[in-house]
Amino acid sequence: MRENEFDKNSEIENEIPMDEVNAPLTVEAVEAGIGEDVLLEVRNLKKHFVVGKSFFGKPIKWLKAVDNVSFSLKKGKTLGIVGESGCGKTTMGRTILRLYDVTGGEVWFKGQEVSQVSNKEFDKLRPNMQMIFQDPYASLSPRLTVGEIIGEAALQHKIVDKKNYKEYVLSVMKMCGLQPHYFERYPHEFSGGQRQRICIARALALKPELVICDEPVSALDVSIQAQIINMLKELQAELGLTYVFISHDLSVVKHISDEVGVMYLGSMVEFGTKDKIFNNTLHPYTKALFSAVPVPNPHVKMNRVILKGDIPSPVNPPKGCKFHTRCDKCMEICKTVPPKYKQVEEGHFCACHLYDTEEDIAEYETAAAIDVEAQD
Repeated sequence: MRENEFDKNSEIENEIPMDEVNAPLTVEAVEAGIGEDVLLEVRNLKKHFVVGKSFFGKPIKWLKAVDNVSFSLKKGKTLGIVGESGCGKTTMGRTILRLYDVTGGEVWFKGQEVSQVSNKEFDKLRPNMQMIFQDPYASLSPRLTVGEIIGEAALQHKIVDKKNYKEYVLSVMKMCGLQPHYFERYPHEFSGGQRQRICIARALALKPELVICDEPVSALDVSIQAQIINMLKELQAELGLTYVFISHDLSVVKHISDEVGVMYLGSMVEFGTKDKIFNNTLHPYTKALFSAVPVPNPHVKMNRVILKGDIPSPVNPPKGCKFHTRCDKCMEICKTVPPKYKQVEEGHFCACHLYDTEEDIAEYETAAAIDVEAQD
């Protein structure tokens, strides 16, 4: 993954002037849920790619793929991440796992900050943090057999020795619904669902605690999707796994998740428990997403919310609230002042001016007055 062309500029990316980066979101929302059982904590995570340079090679334009994302995730739970294509879901997952270098912010895993540790130190944590990729065929080496694909990393990290290698791999395959005679076969001999099971087995062979699932069922038939989702839930209960489940399918997210985060243009706009997100939706963008979910009842008429316009460019996002160009509840303040990401009700966080308090408005006015004085 580090061969990505943008990663060649990783040293340059970390030199982004602070005045050109949006002010960090408060971490009160994250810290409110911190406890001994928190496995993963993300604070103001940023991943910016350099997309433009001056004549002298100095970076002058950045694509803000992930911009000030904060959340925490408890052990054994599943966090569903939803949003339109291009909102930064996958980039966020890969940045958490250090497949992309972190531009800014912090990632804490089991109480240890892993976003800034050296690659050598992070390699020791690598088995505990694994990823299931979206395209099962592209992520499997066509030159290796299934046994080699699943067991190669387990040998590398000394989770199993050569003597017990085959027996261990076969046990992992059985756990993921793969037949023993698949051991000597190659990826091209399998269907999409079977290849995804191989990807899951490869991740679980390292005995991880955190698994980031990057749209693991989006390329599969509906019947196969149900099998994979049910298998993931069974493995979670059996092994005590913690999932970050990235998807654009809200029905799948509702089925598997304990908590849900909604992303728009690189930022988290709403976060809360599954029940609160689906039963008491706060952000206009989340309401628009949910209104597009079909209901299997021909007599129920959906009040579809049609979003006007296209998603703005993450290279040049709108001032103020990033969603105001498409929002039917847009106010004047939305066009100039970014909303605070705060707790609206217990365990339910949102970034929207519709839920501003008097204290928030006073804070915005004070900041605006300071800006005017600075300009004078």
